[in-house]
Amino acid sequence: MSPSTPRSRPRLVVHDSPVHGRGVSLNAPIAAGEVIATFAGEVIDEAQADRRAARRAAGHTWMFDIGDGLLLDGGRGGNATRFINHSCEPNCAAETDGQSVTIAALRDITAGEELFLDYQLTVDGPLTRKERALYTCRCGAPTCRGTMLAD
Repeated sequence: MSPSTPRSRPRLVVHDSPVHGRGVSLNAPIAAGEVIATFAGEVIDEAQADRRAARRAAGHTWMFDIGDGLLLDGGRGGNATRFINHSCEPNCAAETDGQSVTIAALRDITAGEELFLDYQLTVDGPLTRKERALYTCRCGAPTCRGTMLAD
């Protein structure tokens, strides 16, 4: 790129979030149904995911289940999409085809508006009260169910 060539702004902007830690917004509006980005990460199996999760800060996960015992770990080789926070009233949805995860707008989203997914996390086995607290939702939506875990 020559010095006179203007740089294009990245589509996704990572920033501090009032909901939790880091968040992501768009630098331009997007219409409902449009693809926002593809979630990037290293493909790993469940055993490797469990080992990595045990080493990460409690309550932080950057992994998507893509089926057949495989996950995409956005903490390794990931992109800005790993910082999309949870909300019980999301403005985006994630879809997987068994190899990749695509993030698309559920409704029109304005520039600068934070992006949210409903994580619908699942955990094997019963949780203690302390473990359940790690999955507390902070979205503040009127229909907030109080947890990032699936119903």
